[in-house]
Amino acid sequence: MKKEMRKQKKRAAIEMSISTIVIVVLAMAMLILGLVLIRTIFKGTTNIADMTNTELENQISKLFGEDAKIAIYPSSGQKDMKKETAEAFAFGIKNLISGASGNTKFSYDVVVSDANLRTKCGVSDATAQSWIDSGASQNNIEIAPGEMVIPRVFFKIPSSAALCTINYKITVKADGNTYATDFMLINIKAK
Repeated sequence: MKKEMRKQKKRAAIEMSISTIVIVVLAMAMLILGLVLIRTIFKGTTNIADMTNTELENQISKLFGEDAKIAIYPSSGQKDMKKETAEAFAFGIKNLISGASGNTKFSYDVVVSDANLRTKCGVSDATAQSWIDSGASQNNIEIAPGEMVIPRVFFKIPSSAALCTINYKITVKADGNTYATDFMLINIKAK
């Protein structure tokens, strides 16, 4: 009788151990799948360089208010950029000039606008400006009334750059006069 009781206890202990192991394995699999899903969602919304024009236009259209002349994407006004990778941010320019019968010529410039740049990042304005790979400025952009264009500003941060945050100013002009300004913070991250 004692022998049979010991066998039952051993069998129960083994069954409980197996059940516990199965539960732990399933819980870990669910955790990993959840983390992968969250990473995919957040990574997909911030990689502007890979977005199609239609996707980007849809995102920026959502950001324009009734009287907003310029809208920046990502809407937080901040973008993390890794060293030695092509990264970008985008902004929309909307022609809200009243009384215009035809297209208006717009231009824009993206320049470093950070008074403490040398102190906090150890580089000059000219060096930080040179990190803009393309899209730092454009002239003669014709926009019809009520329409918009979406320029992208591409960066290539060198491996020698300090991990810091740099403020870039976007100035949009219409027919040579200042139309709108906004700012974008670039957070330089390790590769």
